[in-house]
Amino acid sequence: MSENLTAFVEAVQCREPVSGLTHNFYRYPARFSPVFARAAIEAFSKLGDIILDPFMGGGTTLVEARALGRMAIGADINALAVFISKAKTTLYTNTEIANVSDWTREVVYNVNLHSSIQTTDVWAEQGYLRHLNDCSTWPIRKLIKLIMESASQLPRKQQLLARCIILKTAQWALDCRTEVPNAKMFREKLLFHSTEIIAGAKDYARTVKRADTNHKLAGRKLLCLQRSVVGLENDARISNWSSPKLILTSPPYPGVHVLYHRWQIQGRRETAAPFWITNTPDGSGASFYTFGDRKQKGLSNYYKQILTAFTSLAQIVNKQTLVVQMIAFSEPSWQLARYLMAMEEAGFQEIKQPSLANAKDDRLWRAVPNRKWYANQERACSTSQEVVLFHRLAR
Repeated sequence: MSENLTAFVEAVQCREPVSGLTHNFYRYPARFSPVFARAAIEAFSKLGDIILDPFMGGGTTLVEARALGRMAIGADINALAVFISKAKTTLYTNTEIANVSDWTREVVYNVNLHSSIQTTDVWAEQGYLRHLNDCSTWPIRKLIKLIMESASQLPRKQQLLARCIILKTAQWALDCRTEVPNAKMFREKLLFHSTEIIAGAKDYARTVKRADTNHKLAGRKLLCLQRSVVGLENDARISNWSSPKLILTSPPYPGVHVLYHRWQIQGRRETAAPFWITNTPDGSGASFYTFGDRKQKGLSNYYKQILTAFTSLAQIVNKQTLVVQMIAFSEPSWQLARYLMAMEEAGFQEIKQPSLANAKDDRLWRAVPNRKWYANQERACSTSQEVVLFHRLAR
């Protein structure tokens, strides 16, 4: 086995905390390890190749592809995912980064709960701030609003980075917390996250520029789209791009409930506050992002969506394109076979990799510790097991 393939097999089992480059900009649900993404890209593509992630989520594939001297295309229906991916893959100048750093220190020391809000909060009127009205959450809500008003005065690119700092701090303060921190703690954490994010942005910019220069990549090298995978083959924005060498992705998991679009406040009360912070509208329920209700018998809507999505992807790949997916199933005993059937109907054939496998089915599986997602059954289920699938175009 080659060195790159050995590294890939080891990376599948990686349990290291997410770190490096811009990967810590936001804790996106169900993100896979940057170590896995990096190893897959190095093992199955070469410099200058196009890497596609049609379910890009938090942009892990795109970040690693660009850092490794590849070109990258990402798509997602979730406006929050697109915001995060753009924030993580934007190349900020030293001046822009310095301005955001100065802005953070200014708001930390000058904005307080006695400051007056200048604008009407239409987001609250539209229900985006649900469950942020009680005595423990309203101070954080007001502070976020005041800081966002200040950030809105920055130029567009700097505002993208500033809103990401606010988003990460708000997630720390609100998401899955039983006790909400006070305003002083929030300001201190904002400054800490600013330092962390700015360091990541600098590292990413240096790494990408060095890779592009060393490997003489010119022209358009990144495309980040907010759209469904279905119909992607007809999108004029990719018409001048050649077929990807590698599709590296993690689609929604069948029968598994993941909150891609909400935070949970003091228990399981949901809020759409991340869309408010990122200024990205949302009006869809959970099933919109997960391809259907996880409780539907037979998950027919899910598999219909998978079929149509990969039917579109089959129109933009070629025989050399390798599709690598990491996916889990709430009930793999029947769901895996049904998934593979949908892939076959879409025009793809599974490529078994016995030399990489660690199970009797000649596939590569990994255990996921401390899984906190909900499946459609009360007992412990197989969402703690993920499998890596390999496919190529069948015809």
